[in-house]
Amino acid sequence: MISLKGLSAFPITPSNRDGRVDVGALRALLEPLLAAKVDSVGLLGSTGSYPYFSREERRRAVEAATALASGRMPILVGIGALRTDDAVRLAQDAREAGATAGLLAAVSYTPLTDDEVFEHFQTVARESGLPICIYDNPGTTHFRFTPALIGRLSRVEGIVAVKSPALDASTIADHLKELRAAVPDGVALGYSADWNCTESLLAGGDTWYSVVAGVLPRICVEIVRAATSGDAARARQLDARLLPIWDLFKAYSGLRVVYAIANLRGICAAEPPRPILPLPADAQRRVKETLAAMDVS
Repeated sequence: MISLKGLSAFPITPSNRDGRVDVGALRALLEPLLAAKVDSVGLLGSTGSYPYFSREERRRAVEAATALASGRMPILVGIGALRTDDAVRLAQDAREAGATAGLLAAVSYTPLTDDEVFEHFQTVARESGLPICIYDNPGTTHFRFTPALIGRLSRVEGIVAVKSPALDASTIADHLKELRAAVPDGVALGYSADWNCTESLLAGGDTWYSVVAGVLPRICVEIVRAATSGDAARARQLDARLLPIWDLFKAYSGLRVVYAIANLRGICAAEPPRPILPLPADAQRRVKETLAAMDVS
């Protein structure tokens, strides 16, 4: 039985300007996640810039991660692609390389209908044999999953989890209630958008799919353990220590900020894939000053 509950930490994917994954730097990012005992690693998610890498480089990243993890924790791998046949091949590659599950978004250029998304997911699950987590990320795909579509997909063999955006803390409980009513027991329901995820856990969400845990895993593990043990006050107290990070994420985007943090903390030396640029000097200074003033690890 595959479990994607708890804390899923999403690291960046360091690479050179030609799109070649820096496997050594990736290992340096993953080792602290293993040491902190996160519940899973979300490799090649949006933070991992999956659309910017070739099939070959995506496979190299998965092979490096699964070799390092050596079965100690689940590896969830982004397998999104515009074409269904490409997503199938990426999912097959991930399965063959030892991934636990695939994170599949409804990547689109031409806007997709619900029926087209259903067929896409059903085909990838059937032809790859890789368990699938539905990735609802309308900010990048411009497609939003309704509870009805998630309920329909959750009955497809091989679809085991859902990753939804926690865009508004005040709506999480109602959204979660709708999803719980739509999906069978055993389908893990989790959230991203880090600044609202403590509340999503306290509302009963199964998983925090976390950007910041890719560079600051220990405090995120503490938050999840507090929330899942019912200690809401402790979870919120820890979350409050991350408020300066949430402000940076909202100002500059989580992706750019975690690249800056990884470099400033000496975890690795990396820049985001072009055309995304590193933060300008004044923003880098703000990130550095924020980290210096915080008591996090």
